[in-house]
Amino acid sequence: MKIKVGVMGSADDTLPRGGIVGHLRAKADALGRELAARGVAVLTGATTGLPFLVGSVAHRAGAYHVGISPAESGAEHSLTYKLPRGNFDLLIYTGFGLKGRNVVLVRSCDVVLIVGGSMGALNEFTIAHDEGRVVGCLTGTGGAADEVGRLMKALPKKTRARVYFDDDPSRLLDSCLGALKRPRGV
Repeated sequence: MKIKVGVMGSADDTLPRGGIVGHLRAKADALGRELAARGVAVLTGATTGLPFLVGSVAHRAGAYHVGISPAESGAEHSLTYKLPRGNFDLLIYTGFGLKGRNVVLVRSCDVVLIVGGSMGALNEFTIAHDEGRVVGCLTGTGGAADEVGRLMKALPKKTRARVYFDDDPSRLLDSCLGALKRPRGV
């Protein structure tokens, strides 16, 4: 069975005005290639922005890419939510809206990766933290990925989550995938 790695982060409407530029594109591309090279299944919220870029790069490099949509149908996915339909091997329509989709997405993952991110990615992080998931934050991408460490100190909550921070996609994946092989507390 493939390890399922969720990529969550900045959708187009939460990116800085310049969109995905320079270092963000380079980190997203590198993360997508690393995911494909490791043979994992990639799950995203079937959204735009950084998660879509990472998932698309991984897909083109041979990874299986599953999009978990907030919509109840393909029409609602495209017309109401204005979300992409390409570069997925499978789209799952939850019909649960954005916040409900986040729960389904996080619970479907063995590892949750945060890349940039605004309030939606912060919501996904808090679900993953509460659910005791392995979480990786790709630092240097802004938003939630760079802030959750500070928030965890300011708002402590004991869970079984294992959270890793790194600015290098390969090292971050090494930490997260390695954590799956170790029993908790080791």
